[in-house]
Amino acid sequence: MSTSETSRFVRLRVEMVLEITDPAALSGTALESIAAEYGEPGGESAEERMQAEAAVREDGAEALASLVDPFDLVSEVPGVELTQASWSSETVDYDPDDPDGWDLDDEDDEGGAAGVPHNGEDDGEHSGASSGAERRM
Repeated sequence: MSTSETSRFVRLRVEMVLEITDPAALSGTALESIAAEYGEPGGESAEERMQAEAAVREDGAEALASLVDPFDLVSEVPGVELTQASWSSETVDYDPDDPDGWDLDDEDDEGGAAGVPHNGEDDGEHSGASSGAERRM
């Protein structure tokens, strides 16, 4: 494919570190979202729903990943359509007072944003998914 054939597609990478300040509120909101998604308990997907509920109760990263929707990030942007998305969430050690705590130029062993050259092209060496909660559209 030539550059002109692929120039319509853009990979947007966003990396954030969030502090969970109210785990109960986070998991409660995630549980409400699961209830809305699966409908009444006891249906065809009861086991799937129970697994999702258990995951968001046990892990804040799971709860966060279940609530994040990339479509919401771009739905109001004129002239673009979300074609494909995947996102993940994991618990990390982070020190906001560490001046080197946010160095995106370091090599990332798990294939995150640091492994992608700044021109936005994937060099093929950094295509692994990070551990933790992951969602795909």
